[in-house]
Amino acid sequence: MNGPILVTYATRTGSTVGVAEAIASELREYGLPAEVRPMHEVTAIDAYGAVVAGGPIQGHEWLPEAIQFLKSYQDALSRRPFATFTLCMAMAMDGADRYRQGVAEWLAPVRRLVRPVSEGLFAGVLDIKKVPSFGYRLAFRLAVAAGAWKEGDHRDWGAIRAWAKALARDLGRAPAQDAAPARRPALPPTEDHAV
Repeated sequence: MNGPILVTYATRTGSTVGVAEAIASELREYGLPAEVRPMHEVTAIDAYGAVVAGGPIQGHEWLPEAIQFLKSYQDALSRRPFATFTLCMAMAMDGADRYRQGVAEWLAPVRRLVRPVSEGLFAGVLDIKKVPSFGYRLAFRLAVAAGAWKEGDHRDWGAIRAWAKALARDLGRAPAQDAAPARRPALPPTEDHAV
């Protein structure tokens, strides 16, 4: 792999940033140079040896700007290792494993554009006051009142790091055994409060 790994993201309210930073930190831990940039700041990907792109699910699909990023760079992405990570509140529900396949199916439009070598599915953060759309705020309030979700940070940093370690291994740089790296990076700040 030539060049650093681009870890790029789209977000509505900020929690995807912390996940992107944690993934990049873990990749660096295994000797892979990684840069974190929001999708709207990316103007070219030719200098990157691999791309990890992520965002939240809203309305059963990736954010429109994330899909547009894939469309804009589809040809270049198809010529390098490409992985995705997705935050979805369905992954925070009781029995989240039952919903994993459905959430994965919502990524079909991503796979039609570029086939990922790996997909990470994670719970996000629910801070209703930060949700920009009135309709979504109302839906989340009703779901919380019904007991389907709880407000708060549901990101599983252990699962995120484990996925990033497996990704580093897939890219040929992480150790095959389950040994931890010599130094664990600090967790990213958790003040970002919604997917």
